[in-house]
Amino acid sequence: MTTQRQPSSAPTLPTATPEQTQPLTLLFEDNTLLAKLVGDHDRHLRHLEEGLDIQVARRGNRISIKGQPPHTTIARTTLSNLYKKLATGGVVDVSAIEATIRMTMLNASTRQSDMRTPQTEAAAPAFLTPEGSLPTLKMRHGAIEPRSAGQAAYMQALASKELVFGIGPAGTGKTYLAVAQAVAMLQAGSIDRIILSRPAVEAGERLGFLPGDMKDKIDPYLRPLYDALHDMLPGDQVMRRMAAGDIEVAPLAFMRGRTLSHAFVILDEAQNTTIAQMKMFLTRLGPGSRMVVTGDLTQVDLPSGTTSGLRDAIETLANVRGVTITRFEAADVVRHRLVARIVEAYDAKAAASRDKPSNTRRQENNGTAK
Repeated sequence: MTTQRQPSSAPTLPTATPEQTQPLTLLFEDNTLLAKLVGDHDRHLRHLEEGLDIQVARRGNRISIKGQPPHTTIARTTLSNLYKKLATGGVVDVSAIEATIRMTMLNASTRQSDMRTPQTEAAAPAFLTPEGSLPTLKMRHGAIEPRSAGQAAYMQALASKELVFGIGPAGTGKTYLAVAQAVAMLQAGSIDRIILSRPAVEAGERLGFLPGDMKDKIDPYLRPLYDALHDMLPGDQVMRRMAAGDIEVAPLAFMRGRTLSHAFVILDEAQNTTIAQMKMFLTRLGPGSRMVVTGDLTQVDLPSGTTSGLRDAIETLANVRGVTITRFEAADVVRHRLVARIVEAYDAKAAASRDKPSNTRRQENNGTAK
């Protein structure tokens, strides 16, 4: 088994020196691209200031950056990379800015680590391609690039491994990137079909009787997979490929008894599988197939006392060759920055609860704690 967790998934800003240097000034030739770079009312620059604790000012086609040297260097590299992205037809928004800052900080921390070990040849980070670049997927809306170290390692594993587990909080791109890799391989002819599956477990709610046929009843559980597909392919092509059997979306129960050959198979929300269901699913892997299992072990909706099949699989397959596990953390959340803070707050609360003596927890649960 290969467990992938990058050493600097949540890189911190380099240590700043006390002295302030002269502002860095960047000159941009294309005012149209510059307008997109800074955003309406310079809101992208304000976002950069908040993320790096610097001061950024625009004067005509120049941008000046003032702050501590390590931070201003990261800001300069971030703006340069975003400008290049715009020049090649890319789009810059708040999430792209946060992703570029994150990856720039990661690269800076990696270089610093390499400089601290001059006697040995520094190995390339595990998430880089053999050519030394970040993994990228070409989609109809443009290239999909990693927005964190965890995503980069995950994309590299998806492109090269047969069985991959993606485990971590919501918003880290586990399902989205797996579907993107599946679509890319289908379009390239590397696989014959895509099979997307989820366990039909209610998330703490009772949906009651759902009218309609079987498809109508299971669609609410599978909607996130449909959404990811429609991001990758035009709607008419999704429907056409589904009608032809190239793309299949089905609940986990429908996988029993099948051998899935020459397919890219994704099991989403796997934390809600039982041990028996997980074993059944994993043993469907056939010749020429890839399998991806994603889930968040902090959001198990199984009945109390039921062990998650995902948790059991990770423990059981810990030493099995050919199994790759990528673990995401709050730092890998690529939704709104507040989502990462929410995840961190819940994690901190859970950690504090685990650290409390058991008798104190019992008193609090019984309402007797003072």
